[in-house]
Amino acid sequence: MENAPLNTQANALLARAKDILFDPAGTWAKIAGETDEPKSVFLRYALPLAAIGPIASFIGGQLFGLGGFGITINLGLGTGLAIALVNFVMSLLSLWVIAFVAKALSPQFGGKDDYPAAFRLMAYSWTAMWVAGIFGLVPMLGILGLLAGLYSLYTLYKGVTPVMGVPQEKATGYTIVTVLVSIVTMVVVNLVVGLITAPLMMAGAVSDMSIDMGDQGSMETGADGTMTITGPDGEEVTIDINQGQSE
Repeated sequence: MENAPLNTQANALLARAKDILFDPAGTWAKIAGETDEPKSVFLRYALPLAAIGPIASFIGGQLFGLGGFGITINLGLGTGLAIALVNFVMSLLSLWVIAFVAKALSPQFGGKDDYPAAFRLMAYSWTAMWVAGIFGLVPMLGILGLLAGLYSLYTLYKGVTPVMGVPQEKATGYTIVTVLVSIVTMVVVNLVVGLITAPLMMAGAVSDMSIDMGDQGSMETGADGTMTITGPDGEEVTIDINQGQSE
């Protein structure tokens, strides 16, 4: 019986995600009449869906590595987990910030000044993008995630009139301006977070990374502060990163 509430929540999440993906117009009409607070939508809907992408990308990165054009970068377990965690936190932070942007812009387009409604609008409109995070299991399918992002813009557009009360003739303008302002806002947020986390991420990556360049050789760093470079002919050179000496 203790698991019943969790099962109910899981079923409700799956049902809402399916509805918003396949029947956005009808689903937004239902959402317009809901009064769920941001905390509730965040915990039962946004949080689990936002975790799909970071988890899938972490697994895909460990299995297949990252990169392209004949170069594959394999990050170690610790670095991969750190990147997944940062991406997860940034996704959730972005939701709160962009919901505030949507709320602030709404009155300028004849809509409501209602943060809970704006939060519901943004959280549910991101469904396609979050679900498409599963493609991170196979990095080469990342382009499908971009297509899902475009569909999320469409679902956002379909929701601005019923949820925020923006007149239909102004829905396109509101959607475009909200997206553009959100992009600028999140670029600033990402820069600030990047300045804080980049040194830590680089320190971990330098001691926990390998690069495969196919026929051109490979490079592998070790936790002991060494870098081993293998040339096309199989000859290896080991460099002590801390001392700058080679063997």
